[in-house]
Amino acid sequence: MIHDKDRSGWFGASDTVKIMGSWETRTFELFWAEKLGLHQSNFSSLEMKTGSHFEGKILDAIGVKKRDRQIRVPSLRLRVNLDGESRIVHEVKTHKTEVFKVSRPYWMQGQVEMFAARKGLEIVAYRLEAEDYGNWLRPIDLERITRHPVERDEMWLRTEYLPRLEYLADCLKRGVWPK
Repeated sequence: MIHDKDRSGWFGASDTVKIMGSWETRTFELFWAEKLGLHQSNFSSLEMKTGSHFEGKILDAIGVKKRDRQIRVPSLRLRVNLDGESRIVHEVKTHKTEVFKVSRPYWMQGQVEMFAARKGLEIVAYRLEAEDYGNWLRPIDLERITRHPVERDEMWLRTEYLPRLEYLADCLKRGVWPK
């Protein structure tokens, strides 16, 4: 669970979708302003709050004790927050759909977490029911947990992600707009 809401000066694993997307959109403009410390997003939703409240309980349910480690790679301005870890990283996601599928943004986030942690990763998905949104004390139903191993893609990291991250880290250090 992330406690520090200041996202300026660093890139996180969940930022990967923006790093890898188009840099000529309003979404990227707001993202870059946030990284430069010129804008702060205070967006919150019931879904986000519910997911955060259930995260620890989900990790408890699967027996993961080590939580909330932050890894920094200063040269890349990369700051990665891990939900939980054992011999692998456990990235918790909550969802409403009957079947959880690992989306491209989640896959990319997982790649960056594996890069930073230097170990494998699984996404631990928990299907929320309507009653969960009004009752964060509801016990975890093990039947609603699914686990999705993510295979590391070294080629993608080295040829696609890292060159873009290195360039953006340089732009951020210089306080300039990426081209």
